[in-house]
Amino acid sequence: MAILEIKNVGKTFGTLKALDGINISIKENTFHGLIGPNGSGKSTLLKAIAGDHYADEGTINFNGIDITSRSPEFRARNGLNFKFQITSIFPELSTYDNILLSLQSSQSVWSLIVSREKETLNKKIVNTLKQFKLYDKSEVLAGELSHGLQQWLEIAMSVIRKPKLLLLDEPTGGMSPEERRATGELLLPIKKETTLVIVEHDLDWIKDFCDNLTVLDQGKVLDDGSVEQIEKSEKVKEVYTTRV
Repeated sequence: MAILEIKNVGKTFGTLKALDGINISIKENTFHGLIGPNGSGKSTLLKAIAGDHYADEGTINFNGIDITSRSPEFRARNGLNFKFQITSIFPELSTYDNILLSLQSSQSVWSLIVSREKETLNKKIVNTLKQFKLYDKSEVLAGELSHGLQQWLEIAMSVIRKPKLLLLDEPTGGMSPEERRATGELLLPIKKETTLVIVEHDLDWIKDFCDNLTVLDQGKVLDDGSVEQIEKSEKVKEVYTTRV
């Protein structure tokens, strides 16, 4: 079953056609990669899905709902979460409190009261900290974490909200090769509950854990399919050998 259907989506900035007739179908509980050269439209498409800006043409359906012109808040309430390239943590709060705030913002007052009575709130946070290898940094100010750990913290802040769909825009940017590999390993367990759409330009990294890939070039879908299909695509090889 498709959780996200993008049909004939277009976006123009001035005279620049950033997205042109984009058609993508993303299945539930899969990891889907958006790849392509710089300026191919990857981040523009992700922002159109998130509601950071709106598509000029076409439709975006999420979990059976037309969200094309819906607000980011509406999308978040219905289970869509996102992390863009610029980290948006609270640097003056502890790692623990960053995750606490994210969890609180996604739940009703009543559910939080019940959670406290059952002492499940702390358990959820501790489990998430352990999952993303942040438990020993619980009391450290988020602003004092390394760049890689800040990225993991922000992903953890999204994951604890239990989104149906999580959008990540180059989540390993600026990381060491070791941190990049570890990030892929940390993401894999969330597939049971969450569909993941990841923007990346590094095919070698993203192919190791994505189920399907869509390759964008100059605002259009160049190719779409399984990792194996994309690796064999002559069109993709040409783009990655001449323009990346």
